Amino acid sequence: MTKAELINSIAEKADFSKKDAEKALNAVTGAITDALASGEKVQIVGFGTFAVKDVKEREAINPRTKEKITVPARKAPGFKAGKGLKDAVDVK
Repeated sequence: MTKAELINSIAEKADFSKKDAEKALNAVTGAITDALASGEKVQIVGFGTFAVKDVKEREAINPRTKEKITVPARKAPGFKAGKGLKDAVDVK
């Protein structure tokens, strides 16, 4: 699903105009991004939790030169699905 398709779905389900649906989606993604950037986690009960994870420094091999390089440590966004989302996806 693309962003445009998601906006259409939100507009249809919430009885919003497409412009209002786009504003709502941008507000939600912006709020989640801002919270993660400041080190907070975002928990949406029944859906999941967004959190920042620390990725350790590691060694890798440059495929072109076969030279070993060190990939520095970094922070990365992560998502853990909640029970409600897992149950909705695992329909048998």
